Amino acid sequence: MTPADLRFLLSDDGRRWLADTAVAPITPQNHLQIAARLRRELPPHLAQAVLETTLLRQRAAAKFSRAAAMFFTRPALEQASGEVIAAYRAGRFARLGAAWIADLGCGVGGDALALAGTAQVIGIDREAARLGMARENVAAYGHDGRFHSIQADLTNLPPLPVDALFFDPARRDVYGRRLFSVYDYRPPLSLIDGWRERVPHTAVKISPGVDYAELPPDAEVEFISVRGEVKEAVLWFGDLRTAVARRATLLPEMCTLTTDDMPREETAVTPPHSFLYEPDKAIIRAHLVEALAARLNAAKISPDIAYLTGETAVSTPFARCFAIEAVMPFQLKRLRQYLRQQRIGRVTIKKRGSPLEPETLRQQLRLKGGKERILFLTQVRGEAAVIIAKELRRITKKAPKWELF
Repeated sequence: MTPADLRFLLSDDGRRWLADTAVAPITPQNHLQIAARLRRELPPHLAQAVLETTLLRQRAAAKFSRAAAMFFTRPALEQASGEVIAAYRAGRFARLGAAWIADLGCGVGGDALALAGTAQVIGIDREAARLGMARENVAAYGHDGRFHSIQADLTNLPPLPVDALFFDPARRDVYGRRLFSVYDYRPPLSLIDGWRERVPHTAVKISPGVDYAELPPDAEVEFISVRGEVKEAVLWFGDLRTAVARRATLLPEMCTLTTDDMPREETAVTPPHSFLYEPDKAIIRAHLVEALAARLNAAKISPDIAYLTGETAVSTPFARCFAIEAVMPFQLKRLRQYLRQQRIGRVTIKKRGSPLEPETLRQQLRLKGGKERILFLTQVRGEAAVIIAKELRRITKKAPKWELF
């Protein structure tokens, strides 16, 4: 979208077109009809701007509670953290007491709208349209006047005299493919080395799939999960950093596990007991499975497999819990026979440490029956095995407990 397209959308006419187009959701069934109507009434580029903005607002509702009043580009929306993460992360900056924060590579302001809640934010981006969108999006959250934009190439911009930095480099290439190495980010992570000499209190958003060998030794790395899905990782420097090396945080529960929770003794490796725990992926990425095992009084089922087992079901937000019904060495004929005897006709197949493809196995099982179970293709003490289980759902009323699905 060009700056001229955005100016039209911000005009009275543009806002009317957006409001009229959003009266009913755009669906695959009515998409072409709405697009044709817009093109009859508006120049093609403006019709596309209205249609695209309406579609992106619909999609952004999963990330932002005020998406209906916001502006996006498709790549910027994909990279934006979302309201829950942005608000959580802004809390550290608030505790730091930063009055001025530079948002490097601010995009459409997904983080600026939260940072501006307690500080003046200088948003820096190469694209004028994105800066205009960021200004509108910050205002949509009631922080008009607290966002100050600079259109510049970060690689040519000297450090600014601010209290703290937030750096959000692009993690996709020009073709939309994910970039996992911090050296390939645009700009690369090394950009902040010069900035940190002037502003040590810095946070950097990175891919949760980052190679540990690329992590700076002086940073705290935090892996953030939202409703069970790992969304991103953050490097914290200076006084934004806490005293731990690694942290896993679950949102919106605001639960966290850190390297301070790691046990002194090695986690035991045992055969599966009555219950199996599947740790949240943020726990796994933060290498904190042993810390969770200590909290649950659980053991590993194999040295390098991130499944835990215990005799009791302990209610925890950090893992899903499953009641184990059977454990056996993996043999297709034996597994098929067991499922038929138990009349299990629907399965969810999970795998960890197994070369088998779930969909191929599903076809080979030739399932019949009315029951549903979960199959874990994994290793038990280093040997290929399958665990048949039923999930427990964590419920919290007066006291946390479990119930079967």
